Amino acid sequence: MTMRFLSGLALALLFLGAPAFAQDKTQFIFAWPLGEESLKPRGATTRGAPVTLDNAPSEAWMRLRESRIPPIERDRRAILAMAGPYRVSFDFLEVVRFDPALKQDAPYQSWGTEYVFVAEDRPDLIALQHILAMRVVQADGKVSEPVVVRHWRQEWRHQADRLLAYQGMNTWAPREVPAAERGGAWVQSVYQVDDSPRYAARGRWEHSEGMSTWISEETWRPLPRREFSVRKDYDVLVGTNRHTITAAGWVQEENNLKLAMADSRYVAREYGVARYERIKDHDFSAAQRYFTRTEPFWAEVRAAWAEIAAKRFTLRAQPDQAQLFVPFFEYAAKLDEGAAFDRDEARAFIRRTLQERYLAP
Repeated sequence: MTMRFLSGLALALLFLGAPAFAQDKTQFIFAWPLGEESLKPRGATTRGAPVTLDNAPSEAWMRLRESRIPPIERDRRAILAMAGPYRVSFDFLEVVRFDPALKQDAPYQSWGTEYVFVAEDRPDLIALQHILAMRVVQADGKVSEPVVVRHWRQEWRHQADRLLAYQGMNTWAPREVPAAERGGAWVQSVYQVDDSPRYAARGRWEHSEGMSTWISEETWRPLPRREFSVRKDYDVLVGTNRHTITAAGWVQEENNLKLAMADSRYVAREYGVARYERIKDHDFSAAQRYFTRTEPFWAEVRAAWAEIAAKRFTLRAQPDQAQLFVPFFEYAAKLDEGAAFDRDEARAFIRRTLQERYLAP
């Protein structure tokens, strides 16, 4: 196992579900009201190498703004515009505490560099794979070699007849989308780093002169790493997403209620903003190599998950919380290092791992 993979695995264990670089400043403009003690934002601690933003309108943006495009094609172009090289920053803040006695929660900040690949592009399905490629400023001031970590995946299906809904307690079940609600809608399904399911939601794209945006319905989702590593007082995020395409990138906004299932009680509401700012002159070749060499393996992982997700199922634990993904990461790392891909061997390994490590008895 190479040092690059060990470093990547360590970063994945620490920062799974969020970029891995700390902000250079601890300032947080959107914060708790005056009179309350200021809390230093929590988040990652490593420092990333500087990047160069590309503020020129992208080709994808120009194509999205063309006139006389069929509605479904404009929607597709908006989704495809999310692909590319980015600096992504995460900011989360609890804006409402429903229990006055609830301890004040520190805001969350971090950032990283990531390439969003177009993994599939069909008339009614687009899949985008996010892969982090991070260069860390070391103690001696030198910049490290890129550390590649497979990040989240999003799939967009046009007028889907069903979606996979999170039920809480590490359980998911298929849910039919009523026929009357499918017209013009897109279901976005979000998957974790090992292609295990996270959440799915339905919504419609809206296009105006200077903006294209998609707003989801309310959906349940498991706690992300930034939360379950520090919070034990709630079980489910109940939230909505907004994706907005801009000339120089895109923005994902979240509005999340924090639900304690035991007594059906909301403990707080948080707002989150992930800004994907396009960058230039950044070497993503290591991410490209990883994507090319490992995608056949991950396609088999997704095929196995598709069989499982055809009916209700429960996991032993959250894949990131219990580090269930480690065997899959190790297998993919060997392919990234040049090992030959044997489809039959991979299928057997994947199904064995899912049954023995992931699925609850």
